Amino acid sequence: MEKFLLIKEIYVEAFKNWRNFILEHYFKLFSWFCFLLILAATYALVFRVSTGFSFSNL
Repeated sequence: MEKFLLIKEIYVEAFKNWRNFILEHYFKLFSWFCFLLILAATYALVFRVSTGFSFSNL
């Protein structure tokens, strides 16, 4: 039983910050992806306005 508790303690210490590390980097990557999508949408809007695109069908 003592060996089991020792192995459990080693496992818990090894992976204590594992989840925080993954989440931090995932959110950083996701925020950059969203920022790039916003830039692409802004570029498309400016391009359409600068070329005289009609936004209404009237």
